[in-house]
Amino acid sequence: MIPARFDYEVAESPEHALELLGSREDAKLLAGGHSLIPAMKLRIARPELLVDVGRLSALAYVRDAGDSLAIGATTRYKAIVQDPLVQEHCPIVSHATGLVGDPQVRNRGTIGGSLAHGDPASDLPAVMLALEAELVIAGPEGERTVPAAEFFRGVWQTAVGSGELLTEIRIPKLGGAGWSYLKFTRRAQDWATVGVAAIVRRENGGVKEARIGLTNMGDTPLRATAVEQALVAGEADAASQMAEGTNPCSDVSASPEFRAHLARVVGERAIEEALSR
Repeated sequence: MIPARFDYEVAESPEHALELLGSREDAKLLAGGHSLIPAMKLRIARPELLVDVGRLSALAYVRDAGDSLAIGATTRYKAIVQDPLVQEHCPIVSHATGLVGDPQVRNRGTIGGSLAHGDPASDLPAVMLALEAELVIAGPEGERTVPAAEFFRGVWQTAVGSGELLTEIRIPKLGGAGWSYLKFTRRAQDWATVGVAAIVRRENGGVKEARIGLTNMGDTPLRATAVEQALVAGEADAASQMAEGTNPCSDVSASPEFRAHLARVVGERAIEEALSR
């Protein structure tokens, strides 16, 4: 289909982007466009104004911020996959980003666009949840920092409000933690039917800390807290509780029951891989 009529402006700076957003009641940000443009073609989204922030070099960076990495919201997937800081300090992000779409998508798509879109089937939200990342949002009243656990509010709903702009993602360094991100897809380069992000810290032969993020097991990315607690307690069948507290949807890819089964199978493999690193 053809999108409804809209106006188009190119933001020259983050401040200019906020000014443009505030000029219309129904204005949307455009970065890579791989989420918004399809929705506009289906007329699920009908913005009056598109504010293009994809060329804002001020928001395209990866920086060492001490105990964390700071990634600008318009940093493209390909740059994250190839960045030496990400590969050294947070390889799960490099790996998971490399699984997004195909080369064309990774050359144009941005990390901020993916996270602000709030699709529970996307790979990066669950990874950010497991990493306990923080997201910086700019608005007319200034900046605020939101933990990943509070950022995702529902299907296509996040803490980024009307007239606001996601500017930065702050990701704690992994240190010596083991990690894994695995997903099951119907087709190559597809959205995850189910995905599992696992972060595990070991001490004295046991698991000191575990953080498990689930993709496409509810309206938002979820933490598998029962599994996390079972791993720390040393339970051998911790992955059997992977679907506890989830609410998987039914669609053309899978039924809720099959998604629950996949979560246990993929989750067990992700935990094994994280423990082996």
